[in-house]
Amino acid sequence: MRTNILHILSCCIFMLLCGVNISAQEIGQREGVRIPAEREPVTPIIDSINIQAPLPDIKIIERDTVETDTVTQQNQFLTDKVVYTATDYMRLSPRENRMYLYDNAEITYGDINITAGLIIVDNEKNEVYAYGIADSAGVYTQKPIFTQAQSVVRPDSIRFNFDTERALVFNSRTEQGEFKVRGEVTKRQNDSVYYMQNVRFTTSEDEENPDYYFFARRIKFVPDKKIVSGLVNMYIADVPTPLGLPFGYFPMTDEETSGFVIPSFGDDNNRGYYLQNGGYYFALNEYADLLALGDYYTNGSYGLRLESAYAARYRFRGNLSFRYEKQINSERGFPDYSEGTLYNIRWNHSQDAKANPSSRFSASVNLGSSDYYQESVNQSNAGSRLTNTLSSSVSYSKTFNWTPQVNLSLAATHSQNTNTQQINMTLPTLQASVDRIFPFEPAIGSKSGIIENINFQYNLRAENRFNTTDSLFFKPEMFRDAILGAQHSIPLSTNFKVFDYFSVSANTTYNENWVFRTFERSYDEELEREVIDTISGFDSYRTYNFNTGIGTTIYGTMNFDPDNKIQAIRHVIRPSISYNVNPGFDYYYDNYLIPEGPGREEREVSYSRFQNTLYGAPGRDFASSIGLSLSNNFEAKVKDSADAEPRKIILLNNLNISTAYNLAGDSLQFSPISVRGSIPVIQNKLSVNFGTNLDLYALDNNNRRIDRLNINNGGSLFRLTNANVSFGYSFSSTDFEGGESNPNRMDNETYRNGGRPDDLFGKGMETDGTFYDEHEDEEEEDEEDDNELYNYKIPWNLRLQYAMNYTNNARQNSVSSHSLMFSGDVELSPNWTVGASSGYDFVNNGFTHTQLRFSRDLQSWRMSFNWTPFGVYKQWNFFIGIKSNLLRDIKYDKRRERDRQL
Repeated sequence: MRTNILHILSCCIFMLLCGVNISAQEIGQREGVRIPAEREPVTPIIDSINIQAPLPDIKIIERDTVETDTVTQQNQFLTDKVVYTATDYMRLSPRENRMYLYDNAEITYGDINITAGLIIVDNEKNEVYAYGIADSAGVYTQKPIFTQAQSVVRPDSIRFNFDTERALVFNSRTEQGEFKVRGEVTKRQNDSVYYMQNVRFTTSEDEENPDYYFFARRIKFVPDKKIVSGLVNMYIADVPTPLGLPFGYFPMTDEETSGFVIPSFGDDNNRGYYLQNGGYYFALNEYADLLALGDYYTNGSYGLRLESAYAARYRFRGNLSFRYEKQINSERGFPDYSEGTLYNIRWNHSQDAKANPSSRFSASVNLGSSDYYQESVNQSNAGSRLTNTLSSSVSYSKTFNWTPQVNLSLAATHSQNTNTQQINMTLPTLQASVDRIFPFEPAIGSKSGIIENINFQYNLRAENRFNTTDSLFFKPEMFRDAILGAQHSIPLSTNFKVFDYFSVSANTTYNENWVFRTFERSYDEELEREVIDTISGFDSYRTYNFNTGIGTTIYGTMNFDPDNKIQAIRHVIRPSISYNVNPGFDYYYDNYLIPEGPGREEREVSYSRFQNTLYGAPGRDFASSIGLSLSNNFEAKVKDSADAEPRKIILLNNLNISTAYNLAGDSLQFSPISVRGSIPVIQNKLSVNFGTNLDLYALDNNNRRIDRLNINNGGSLFRLTNANVSFGYSFSSTDFEGGESNPNRMDNETYRNGGRPDDLFGKGMETDGTFYDEHEDEEEEDEEDDNELYNYKIPWNLRLQYAMNYTNNARQNSVSSHSLMFSGDVELSPNWTVGASSGYDFVNNGFTHTQLRFSRDLQSWRMSFNWTPFGVYKQWNFFIGIKSNLLRDIKYDKRRERDRQL
């Protein structure tokens, strides 16, 4: 074996014979070997590279340390160390002044790395050539790979210059973000700019045979930033399409950048042709963004949509949306011409639990026009259209860790019925509470007995409430009719044991209500009607009540033979008796006289000036009642096999029977008996919930409740007044395969708008063709499945919801509602999914809102279809577009709605 030092010296001799001006220090850098400096001892290093030519014997002579070299050294063309290796051989050619590296050759120069089957280093031109090599079967292998920092290029051949760091790359292949770029000839200007000729780029997974690509004659390519091209055409399945642009700009940054959003086009029966969802995306900063979209119709209708999402890690996150539509129906001059405006505001804000443990701010706002979701022409979420309630809440809470602890909250709430257009709003609501105080608590040990368990606390609730309509929302009339008040509450309670088996609780509550407006009533003989005078100013009233209760728990167990499958049944009974007293506060009531008149007798009317205030008037009549309640649970211990451990199952869950007896009344002392319960049919899967009311008293001929038992009136012991039964069940194919399933995927968009948390009303479609509950997470591939296009297991899921209500309060004897709703999806293949959501109303004998849908994964493309075949919201939506976020504006989106006026 020869040393690396002898090898370097031999290389120097060869270069000198050829007249090449290169130093041994440079050759050492290429070899990755450090050349010892003067007066530094030489350490032999074993060289494992086989040099074919024999090396002459070289004698190393140590220089005199006094001698000084005064010749000015020229700048070397290499500014960094060159390290190269090869598996088969490395050969120097003095005649060509080149070095050849063969088989798994590699050169590293700074942050530049080149690997190939064959690498040629031209020392005269300071260039490197890299090629692939042919294997024994003639296949071109070990193609070059050019790497600089995070940029990787895989061409057929490379020509690189060390001086200028420029390169010519032939048939290059590289990946930049989601783009896969392939060009015939590439000129590397520097580490940040490439010029390419005859280029195709795509986001398809199959780089060699993409399902689509863009072809450009010349492009300027800036890695991780952009592609700027000249004439560009789109090819689908290698077939050129007329879709082309004289120039193109494709951003490739991983960071969010601002840019235009291309609208979709179509036509509407009432508003003409339109452009929808076009606008501009603003990447404000790393914490927030803004999306501004607009719609325009040729009859003059237009819409505006602003959406912003924001987040600060470990602090908060949220999103804000504002939508406004100016709707014009028909054309001016026609009898069906009309104008209207719609708007909707949504805001969701959540604070990270770690941000501040003692204070919290949250918001969930959804308010606007009552008919926004029903009348909006740019609304594809059917579930939102079927909702009839909008609600909002914005709250701030603060905890003061004093002794006792004090809790404070400030909130604004909003509730809106979209059918009646009634709005109830509190702005604001102030709540404060002091934690429970045990004045007789022992200093050491736990509390016991009636005295030591006495506790009280203080609660305050103040509201400024508005009751208005959609047309008066945030208008002066709304604020003029505001109701302001406050309620102070001090509950006092205790609990103790009796005979070790009975738990007794006693409670009394003192309430003081403050109001700032009262109402005096009188009778105007001239107008012959009641007159209400509003008295502004502070007023208050005080109430109190008392209640106590006693209860216990009884266990009954029936054991069976240990060899039986059912080994035991347990019955848990929880009876309780309560007593309630509410005094009468008739001193807060006044009277006025209605005189005798035509067709009217003289009578006295009692009223309270606190009627129609925030918390209403206090009760005038004394009330005293005894409440009876009985709760039942039935459980069984089941052993599946001889070796298995017994498991507990629930046979009947929370069968509650309750009623009350009025001690202060002279008649109708017993209230209807309420029966509620749940029967688990399939453990943790299906439970049937039921409820009914049974009345002991009969009805007269006018269907009014009378003081006579129903059994004494010729009827049965109990009269069934109403009943209901319901159940919901979700299951999927994974339930039969032993896997985990999640069929109750929430349509969060519909749920936030006040709708159902499931998709029984259908799924809403996003502007990119995805349904709201679809996730882009890639599923793990089964390595044992050789043919991914063949799906012998067909995944599916199904959700059922059944409900029935029976009413017989006044001898109606009718089923007021009876429906079965269902929704499901079937994955016919890994790329095909079909689904449906519908239901049947057995009372009206018709189908409920129905939606049919399918989606197709076209590798790089997504296709989806959403169809409501009948009903008020009859429509269909079709979408096909590229899945990549970079090219999501390349799409075809078509919507068609029915003419609602017809």
